[in-house]
Amino acid sequence: MDKVCEHGHQFYKTSACEVCPTCEALKPRPAGLPKIGAPATRALAAVGVTELTQLTEFREVDLAHLHGMGPKALGILKMALADHGKTFRP
Repeated sequence: MDKVCEHGHQFYKTSACEVCPTCEALKPRPAGLPKIGAPATRALAAVGVTELTQLTEFREVDLAHLHGMGPKALGILKMALADHGKTFRP
C-alpha cells in the first residue's frame, strides 16, 4: 500500500503502520542509547527511556513484551549495559 507522509515522502507499507521510514531515519537518536531499530527506539521512548542507565529499572522480559522490541535490539541493549558494568533489573 503506497502512502505519503505529511512531509511528502512516499513509502510502501504492507501493514496499517503510518510511520514514514524517511522521517524516522531523519529523527535524532536519543543520546546515550546504542543504535537500535526505529521500532525498538519508539518502544523505549513510549515508556520514557532516553538514557542507557534507565534500562536498569526494567526487567528484560518486560522490555521484550513492548511492541517493536525484538531479540536483536534486546541483545544490543544488554551488551551496552554490560559494557558499562550494568544489567537489567533482576
